[in-house]
Amino acid sequence: MIIVGISGSPLGGNTYNLLKKSMDASAVRSKVIANNVANINTKNYKKFYVSFEDTLNDSMGENTMKTSNDKHMQNGGSNGEITVKREENTSMRQDGNNVDIDLEMTNQAANTLMFNALVTQVNSKISLTNYVISGGK
Repeated sequence: MIIVGISGSPLGGNTYNLLKKSMDASAVRSKVIANNVANINTKNYKKFYVSFEDTLNDSMGENTMKTSNDKHMQNGGSNGEITVKREENTSMRQDGNNVDIDLEMTNQAANTLMFNALVTQVNSKISLTNYVISGGK
């Protein structure tokens, strides 16, 4: 069931879109971390990482045009882009590989917690919307 809010988008707007994009970034991050772990013994392998929060912070900076209505013209900024980057500058071992298994496993655990928190937020938003639609019953 898709719930359409006042603005015409699912669940009523930007919050849902931001949560969805954050979950997408978390899913990509999980795959990137798994790929890094799988290549722990590959000679000259350079690890990858996901950049999302940095571009999200940039897009929400002070220079962002504020609007009071969804129909107002936007400044063309994005809500953060999900990009996968390679860390070329470091080398952990003599074979040129820079994957630190302890760091990757810590990042995977943190990413899992973040994804679960995002799912909880989406579920709460859906429950609240259902509550409002049903008239509080």
